[in-house]
Amino acid sequence: MSEDRLRIAIIIGSIRTGRFGPTVANWFAAQACRHGELDVDVIDLAQTWLPDMMTDDGDTPPPVRDLAPWLAAADAFVIVTPEYNHSFPASLKNAIDWYGDVWKAKPVGFVCYGGRAAGLRAVEALKPVFTELHAVSVRETVSFHNYPQQFDANGQPTDPDACNAAAKNLLDQLIWWALALREARAKRPYGS
Repeated sequence: MSEDRLRIAIIIGSIRTGRFGPTVANWFAAQACRHGELDVDVIDLAQTWLPDMMTDDGDTPPPVRDLAPWLAAADAFVIVTPEYNHSFPASLKNAIDWYGDVWKAKPVGFVCYGGRAAGLRAVEALKPVFTELHAVSVRETVSFHNYPQQFDANGQPTDPDACNAAAKNLLDQLIWWALALREARAKRPYGS
């Protein structure tokens, strides 16, 4: 990894059996890799085994310690989330809460999927959470309504031109914010 390249962490928010998140995340990660300016990490919360209970004893559980360097190294994040009951998965909120400081002064983009609402209600619920953590939510969002019909058996979008263009728009905004915020953090640590 070059010092000049940006590192993006794509986080799969759902941990349910039979989830569609990995399909969407893998497609988006391929788009990010094609963009050319990014080093990409895909973080699947189903494989991190983050504990549900947070304690005050000061002892950080090993799964939390193991994931911390990956998140800390990221210049930007993309959250891949479904919409569950008009919101986002509890597993995603749990991960966000475990790493409160890592999000500060970094951009967050969203790729969502769902039924008719395309997961957009989950994104709208996530934005104030990230604002509270001093992250910057980018405006562009990639969304898939009635998602099973939007991907073929190989995990590729059935309308690749529109999907790829939406991904490029999101990545362009994310990169702009990631560069601006990385430069700002280098000149003056956030909160100083």
